[in-house]
Amino acid sequence: MAKYLIYFSFIFVFFGYSEAQEQIRIIMIGAHPDDCDSESGGTAALFAEMGHAVKFISVTNGDAGHQSQGGGALAKRRRAEAQESGRRLGIEYDVLDNHDGELVPSLDVRLQIIRKIREWNADIVMAPRPNDYHPDHRYTGMLVQDAAYMVAVPNVAPDTPPLRKNPVFLYFQDRFKRPNPFRPDIAIDIDATYEKKMSGLDAHVSQFYEWLPWIEGLADQVPAGKEDRINWLKKWRDVPIDQATRKSLEKWYGKKAAFVKHAEAFEICEYGKQPDDEEIKRLFPMIK
Repeated sequence: MAKYLIYFSFIFVFFGYSEAQEQIRIIMIGAHPDDCDSESGGTAALFAEMGHAVKFISVTNGDAGHQSQGGGALAKRRRAEAQESGRRLGIEYDVLDNHDGELVPSLDVRLQIIRKIREWNADIVMAPRPNDYHPDHRYTGMLVQDAAYMVAVPNVAPDTPPLRKNPVFLYFQDRFKRPNPFRPDIAIDIDATYEKKMSGLDAHVSQFYEWLPWIEGLADQVPAGKEDRINWLKKWRDVPIDQATRKSLEKWYGKKAAFVKHAEAFEICEYGKQPDDEEIKRLFPMIK
């Protein structure tokens, strides 16, 4: 009997360890407490539903993103919205205490990001490209690029153990053409989690029903009722799949790509691990 107990204990430990090793750990880094939700909320929800570990990071606290509120009160409100969005998406959500609209690619913030990537033991790191209309977005992209190699250097941020692996660093999709347009190396079908993504955006009331409509001259179009608001949000934030992304979907999903209505795309950053197609399929197990 003791022999069998030892045997089954070994099997349990072995398979438990293997399962833990197979969990993919993803950290998505945006400038503001709604950026990751917009760019990768559907993909994040897919990972979470499959049992993988996802964390969103907002590098700033969002304390400038409103037409009539600001400062500590707005930062507190946006942090609460981020936490609610994380709950709806099934992920963790951290908001760093750097001022909105004042972000610069400083050593201090770079070290914050290095520590967060290390603490999460990330396999995949996502962030904006460093060319964008908003300086906070640009500098977030630069900060993550600057962290890409340093996450493995023991003498940098020595209070946090360095990674013993090189994560794959990816860029969120954008529309900017200079100095070079976005390249959709990976495209993910998010039809199954599109409603969950919209629910995540809906949690950011201060942004999607107040600030962003106001700054874009659409404040008078926002409905009052909750269901009407969500339907309006879907129409407003719906982004048609462009030709390049559709072609990437065809590469990864084959004939199924023709039926995909909603997708999120990512570009491989040359500063991190350079995955081949088989590695991408391992890191994105929803591709099938």
